[in-house]
Amino acid sequence: MIRIIVVCLLFAGIIGRSAQAQTAVEGRVKDAINATPLPFVNITLQTADSLVVAGTATDNEGRFVLQNIGAGDYWLTVSYVGYQTQFIELKGLASNLALNDILLSEEAIGLDAVTVTGTAIGSRIDRKLVFPTERQIKASSNGIELLQQLMLARLDIHPLTRELSLAGGGEVQLRINGATADKNDVLALRPADIIRVEYHDSPGLRYGDAAAVVDFIVRHRETGGNLGVDAKNAFRVKMLGDDGLHARINHRKSEFALNYFLMYRDYQRMWREYEETFHLPDGSFLLRKEESQPGALRVNHHSLGLTYGYQTDNRMFTAFFRYVDNAVPHELYRGKLFDIAHPEAAVQMTDINRYYMSRPALDLYYQENLKNRQTVIVNLVGTYIRNSSNREYRESINDNLLTDINNAVNGNKYSLIGEGIYEKTFNAGTLSAGTRHRQEWTDNTYRNGHQWQTNIQQSETRLHTEWKAKVRNLDYRLGVGATHAVSEQKYAGTEYNKWTFNPRFTLRLTLPHRQSLQLIGRIQNNMPSLSELSAVEQEIDSLRVQRGNPSLKPYLIYRSELTYECQTGIFTVNVRGLYERKPSAIMEEYFWEAGRVVRTFSNQKSWEWMNASAIVHVKPLKDILTLSSFFGVNRYVSLGHRYRHTYNNPFITLRANATWRNFGAYVEWIESWNHFEGESMYGGENRHFMSVSYTYKDMKFGIGAYNPFVANFHMDGENRSEQASYLRSFHNDEFAQLFLFTFSYNLNFGRVFQTNRKQITNSDEDAGIMKAGK
Repeated sequence: MIRIIVVCLLFAGIIGRSAQAQTAVEGRVKDAINATPLPFVNITLQTADSLVVAGTATDNEGRFVLQNIGAGDYWLTVSYVGYQTQFIELKGLASNLALNDILLSEEAIGLDAVTVTGTAIGSRIDRKLVFPTERQIKASSNGIELLQQLMLARLDIHPLTRELSLAGGGEVQLRINGATADKNDVLALRPADIIRVEYHDSPGLRYGDAAAVVDFIVRHRETGGNLGVDAKNAFRVKMLGDDGLHARINHRKSEFALNYFLMYRDYQRMWREYEETFHLPDGSFLLRKEESQPGALRVNHHSLGLTYGYQTDNRMFTAFFRYVDNAVPHELYRGKLFDIAHPEAAVQMTDINRYYMSRPALDLYYQENLKNRQTVIVNLVGTYIRNSSNREYRESINDNLLTDINNAVNGNKYSLIGEGIYEKTFNAGTLSAGTRHRQEWTDNTYRNGHQWQTNIQQSETRLHTEWKAKVRNLDYRLGVGATHAVSEQKYAGTEYNKWTFNPRFTLRLTLPHRQSLQLIGRIQNNMPSLSELSAVEQEIDSLRVQRGNPSLKPYLIYRSELTYECQTGIFTVNVRGLYERKPSAIMEEYFWEAGRVVRTFSNQKSWEWMNASAIVHVKPLKDILTLSSFFGVNRYVSLGHRYRHTYNNPFITLRANATWRNFGAYVEWIESWNHFEGESMYGGENRHFMSVSYTYKDMKFGIGAYNPFVANFHMDGENRSEQASYLRSFHNDEFAQLFLFTFSYNLNFGRVFQTNRKQITNSDEDAGIMKAGK
């Protein structure tokens, strides 16, 4: 027995020493032309999952040493001002490695036993590592513009609002060094500080239900910081602008950051058109048309962000405070409404909407890197959302009021999100496990002649674990999760309590000649929104009412996709087939009641989406010119208890980007991706945009044209309900032939070092109120 114990102890000691076995990486950096050593070159070593392991700078002789490195796969980043950044992939590092001389120049130079590329795009099972070129960095003034230069697959950046969206819908999470971020945080980034962009086109379970994650890995400063301004304003509109101020200061291990952005709009030439068909219960029908006169829209949006970060070699703490204030003080539609069979009996219509929302949020994050490649992460986010909206709708003849609707909503929503993750990296792979709890409360008051009070509590608890590894040319990720969803509505007396099972897998096969094949499958939970659950009724117009449904239940989403990618010469081709199905999906439903059509929500039979698409990137002139095309077709099948609809939608996007010295140019042409669900089609935006820019030192000037080839901008939609179908079109003349002027200035001071990465993000932006409108 004693011998067995001794043998076990010896075996455990051997295992412990081998698990803690450390290696070193050393090398020397020189100028590629004259072979002189380069001092103070930034050297960073990161794992394949982008955790910073070590960092240093070369000495006066250009030498560097990184010690105490565990076995595994790594990326070595070598960067120096005025030289082409190089990214060296170190696969299977298991012993001390002495690299050949690293020569920095404008071109990539190969090294023995490693791969060095100047404009690398490294593919992982769950992400792409995209390293911007010097040209792309120079042509950009902020992180959003750099994304536009990179042309990431299926990611759309609106040239006017600079909002990010994904073809096919779904949440796009933004991060900076893994930390939760929003658009304004990214606008505050200096492109020169961005080492790479990690594009998670197949996010793991830790990212919740995100459809894509864009993570900017940036350099942080040891001393000093930066100060900048960013402005975009239009010529033909009374007021249209996006202006921002941002600052960042570093002191030893602490970092302080501030950004403030103001978005304002004042449109005077916008209107809408409706053609509505009401099938009355007696078998007759009413064909009604709304012809609007030019109306107006004013929007004021303020966003303030304050950040404090503190980090040591093994620990990181970050506190974010954000305050968003969004006001729509005036949205006016007016015109005449008439029965097409009797146009002489037209009534005057006025539809006025006002909306106000404020949202303060506090995000606390802590990460500790333990021994033996272990990481523990804790994140806590608290959010308060205050809403106030008012809609006044009137129909009249000769000042005689026929319909008078006044919907007023005042709401308060509170949410708390807590998450914890443990991750352990073995030689064979990486194991992660975690839990996430989200608790929401709403207290809303609806007034419209009657008064409704809604008090809803909803929570969601998720448990998940995931294993990621590689066998020869096959990368795989296997995950499983369980979700517990609970809801209770005090005044309606309804509730649900449901457990669901959420497996997920990703298989990526690396083929010869820079080809790959990837298969993804997942089942995820989808909860009803708080607005859909509200036991509230709101009038839309003289013939329509909208009503919430407290009896809604969560449902599952089944999704699979197969992707083939090939990189050869100047071409990159990506082809994807996708299938998604939602049994018991929450979709709209219409029926007649007391002489009006009621629009509500119900768990219908199913919804299906099939997509076939292809992306082709061409670089005929290295990094000077990039051409991109994205095209395909969607097919939707919407099956309700009382309806079945199919809808096919071909789409195409063409983009071109060029940079030369201090000049840049960008062109895009988009025929929209439309979405059909329930009984409604929501048309996307057909747009054309072109811009040119010039960079001078830390300043950048640009001019752009939005929809320069059309005289009238419009977005269309339709509804196929048997009870109340319609064709709808929103128009805005000021979105056509709109010219924009952009200016940015960045003042940079201090030197830089690399930082750890926050790896999870949580936020709450759902206001939780139901808004009725046409």
